Amino acid sequence: MNSSEKERSVARERILDSAYELFSTEGVNAVGVDTIVARSGSGKMTLYRHFKSKDALVLAFLEKREQHWTRDWLEIRIREGDKSPEERLLFIFDLFDEWFRRDDFEGCSFINSLLECRQTENIRSASAQHLAHIRAIIEKLAREAGLIDVERFARSWHVLMKGSIVARHEGHLDAALEAKATAKLVFANWPRSRATRAGLSS
Repeated sequence: MNSSEKERSVARERILDSAYELFSTEGVNAVGVDTIVARSGSGKMTLYRHFKSKDALVLAFLEKREQHWTRDWLEIRIREGDKSPEERLLFIFDLFDEWFRRDDFEGCSFINSLLECRQTENIRSASAQHLAHIRAIIEKLAREAGLIDVERFARSWHVLMKGSIVARHEGHLDAALEAKATAKLVFANWPRSRATRAGLSS
C-alpha cells in the first residue's frame, strides 16, 4: 500500500469510526452527514468518495457493529472457558448484565436500525441479516445441547434477549438477570433428542 492509498484508508476509517460512535449513541436517522463530517474532520467530498450515500455508510456501520459486538465480543466471550452448551447459552444473559450496567450502554444497533429504516430496504434487510446471525449462534449451541426444533428455540431465546434490551432502555438494570431466570425454565422444559434424554436419565 503506497502513501496515497494509506491516506485514503485512514480517511475512510476516521469517517466510519465517527459514524459508528454517532449512530450507536444517537441513532441513524438523528445523525446527518454534516454532523459526521464535522466529527471526523473530513470534507463532505471525502466522505462521498468513500461512501456513495448515507445508506452506504449505514451499511458499513452495521458491518462494523457486527464485527465488534457479535464476533469480537459475544461469540468470543460465550466460547471462553470450559462450559457446557447450556451454560454457554445462559452465559449470554450474564454478558448482557455486564453490558447493561456499563455507562456507555447504547442498546442494539441492529434493532434500532431495523426500526428507524423500515422504508429503506437494503438497511432493513442488512439489520435483519445481522440479527439472524445471532440466532444462528444460538441454534448451534442448542444443537450441541441436544435440543430439537433448534430454529424455534433460537427465536424464543432471542425474544428473551431482545426483550431484556428493551427493558434496560426503560431503566430496568436487572433485566438480563430476570430474563436469565426465564431462560432457565425454557431450557429445562424444551424437548430433547432421544439420545439426549437417554443420557440424562442414565
